[in-house]
Amino acid sequence: MAEITHTDKAPKPVGLYPHARKVGNLLFLSGVGPRKAVTNEIPGNVYDAEGKLVSYDIAAQCRSVFENVRTILEEAGSSWDKLVDVTVFLTNMEADFPTYNRLYAEYFKDNQPCRTTLGITALPTPIAIELKCIAIAE
Repeated sequence: MAEITHTDKAPKPVGLYPHARKVGNLLFLSGVGPRKAVTNEIPGNVYDAEGKLVSYDIAAQCRSVFENVRTILEEAGSSWDKLVDVTVFLTNMEADFPTYNRLYAEYFKDNQPCRTTLGITALPTPIAIELKCIAIAE
């Protein structure tokens, strides 16, 4: 039987899916972005008077998405050190990879899950990074 996790401590999903789903001893996280749980704010985004995105801070988004992943893991009964696989989606690989890679190394220095990083053209909301993770669940 699969256990589903929904939490108010992480950003609300933008579609019909759970934050995480446990199957056996594995925990699968749905795509996690940097939006703030309560305000839905995207850290580091700057908008013009018409609400159009004019710039973003990839470092702020990286830190936020890593914290969102940590929150979901803990709410689902797992933890950061139990991550085994991370897939990362960047909307601007050329500009953002160096900063993301540096911060990733800081956050994952003690736990080194397998990692795949993909450059994509867009995500469903105006975010520059999203993570898809698998962790061990007890």
